[in-house]
Amino acid sequence: MNGIGRIASALAVGVGIGAGASLAAKAPSIPFAYAQSAQQSEEGLVIQAARTVSPAVVSVVQPEGSGSGVIIRADGVIITNAHVVGNQRQVEIGLANGQVLTGRVLGSDPSVDIAIVDVEGSNLPTAALGNSDDLDVGQTAIAIGNPLALERTVTRGIVSALHRSPGGVGLDELIQTDAAVNPGNSGGPLLDSRGRVIGINTLVLRGSPDVAAVGLNFAVPINLASDLANQLLTTGRIRRTFLGISYADVEPEMARQFGIPVQRGIILQQVVAGSPAARAGLRRGDIITRLDNTAIEGGGDLRRALRERQPGTDVTLSGVRPDGPFTVRTRLTQVEL
Repeated sequence: MNGIGRIASALAVGVGIGAGASLAAKAPSIPFAYAQSAQQSEEGLVIQAARTVSPAVVSVVQPEGSGSGVIIRADGVIITNAHVVGNQRQVEIGLANGQVLTGRVLGSDPSVDIAIVDVEGSNLPTAALGNSDDLDVGQTAIAIGNPLALERTVTRGIVSALHRSPGGVGLDELIQTDAAVNPGNSGGPLLDSRGRVIGINTLVLRGSPDVAAVGLNFAVPINLASDLANQLLTTGRIRRTFLGISYADVEPEMARQFGIPVQRGIILQQVVAGSPAARAGLRRGDIITRLDNTAIEGGGDLRRALRERQPGTDVTLSGVRPDGPFTVRTRLTQVEL
């Protein structure tokens, strides 16, 4: 059995995958008054952002747990995480003024961990949405939420990285930040210094039991979340392109261990009968490395490529299998959530 065949079998049984001091001395000093003024200015922005947005931050409570959310429309539309609402159709929404309302879950998409909830109301406080496509690494990031039931807690950090796809979590294009978040922050807003929502806090990486991970917090970009909200509010449904596969990422170490002829890609673990993938002749153990002109180095690349395409689109998939390279073509269908 060759390398690809052996790794397919393995997957079936659950194999997972002192110069600085001198430089500082030469640097020009910043006048104290100027530094103090800049600090006060930044503090003022954070204070203003917190005062403006905190009234729009809500608690989201359901029988299996709780989290946060943010009101984006004055008539009661709320964005939160899919994992916060779970499988519930109704949740309890706690407003900043102490009022508790019943929230109706309009829909959710676990693949991006976003859910939309609606409450009956008018003239509710709202948070303005920013543009997550314009973010820069190093800019101020402010998180507001309800960690450990401590309502509307505000923390500040920076945007640490963009377009992150943490291994093993099934999410991609995330904003990484070191603004402190904890259980209960999920679904709450991540803001820029002007108080505009740039992301929805979703995930904290804690590291292994013997290694403490600090400052590894992630948020779903607001552009992705608001696109989902607009789709739900205009059509009443979430439509997603459907290929019909489950897969694992190919990593260089995996490739070396099993003699795989490519270093990156996705290896198919299952092909759904009757799906576009099945109609194209894809089968378990195939490794996909390209969709049209897009290189597929991991699951995040595939998910992004599929989100960018509409149901009914024809796509070309290329890669390798035990008997050599392959190229197939198929038409994507849609699934409604």
